[in-house]
Amino acid sequence: MVSVKPKVTWKIVIPPVVGIASFLIYLYLFQVDLPEIIVTIQSTNMPIYFLAALLILVDTFLYAVAWHVLLNFLHVKISVWKAYLYVWYGTFMDIIIPAESVSGEVSRAYLIVREQGNSLSGQVLASLVAHRLISMGVGVATILIGVGMLLTERLVTPLIFNLSLLFIALTVFFLALVILLCVKEKWTLKIIDWVIKIVELFSMGRWKPVKLREETVRIAGMFHGSMKQFGSAPKIVATSTFLSSLSWLSHLILSYLVFLALGFPVSWGIVLVTQSIVSSVKSIPLGVPFEVGLPEITMTTLYNVLGIPFEISATATILTRILTVWLRFFIGFTVQQWLEIKAIKGSLSEPR
Repeated sequence: MVSVKPKVTWKIVIPPVVGIASFLIYLYLFQVDLPEIIVTIQSTNMPIYFLAALLILVDTFLYAVAWHVLLNFLHVKISVWKAYLYVWYGTFMDIIIPAESVSGEVSRAYLIVREQGNSLSGQVLASLVAHRLISMGVGVATILIGVGMLLTERLVTPLIFNLSLLFIALTVFFLALVILLCVKEKWTLKIIDWVIKIVELFSMGRWKPVKLREETVRIAGMFHGSMKQFGSAPKIVATSTFLSSLSWLSHLILSYLVFLALGFPVSWGIVLVTQSIVSSVKSIPLGVPFEVGLPEITMTTLYNVLGIPFEISATATILTRILTVWLRFFIGFTVQQWLEIKAIKGSLSEPR
């Protein structure tokens, strides 16, 4: 009999541990007063912080509903609740696999294909790509608004301004690149051919991926057809964009509430710019290992550059990441284990 007991392996534990270690080293190198941080954390207004924690559930729910709108339009029939669970599953995979820009989407696609078969894989892929494009667009708008607010408040520095422009340019570049690939079906097919030829070359001719190419071309055709459907359905795209914006707003409010819980209100522009820069790096589809460790360092540094004392910056970063990483980690782990147990039990109960 196959065991369905949840297991915590070293592969799950190591990435968060490495992240904690790197952040602590960063604080040590910059001679941050750790005892003062601990005292500040102990004085946190817990009702406000608890409200921020609840926004994690709201943020993820709205994000899942925005994706569900796209799926439903393409006739991929899953419930909102299941989409919510699949997003949590993908969130967990984002944290434990150092390639957040792709691992969450791959996980969600896998779950739907496992349940409904490969016939809808093109539509599922299109929903994920469209959802990513919408999220990146919302991120660009947010950082533009944030920089505008900082300029009016005279809080922006040349470093922050140039860094913001850099990430706006990078995000727009990848947006344009992905959109071009969505529009130019011939380009996609050429890329598929190149990849298959490279694989065949490295296999020294032992592997003839004829069936794989046929299946990939079929999926690509369904994908491009689905993307064209989105192009002729502005109301669907607008609805998903609105929900994605609300999801992102929940995340921004969470970050702002953390500062309120510390008794240190900050400019909304600081929150918008800092969170947008961190999110932009994670959203660019390069498989950047940016979920654990580097975000803490980046957030603390940006907060400090924008005029927030180092100890407050570090404390706010720690409290924010407890919610956005650790709370998500444990919820996602629970959902992942439950879904896998259900899948295993379902396969064992099927007649042979």
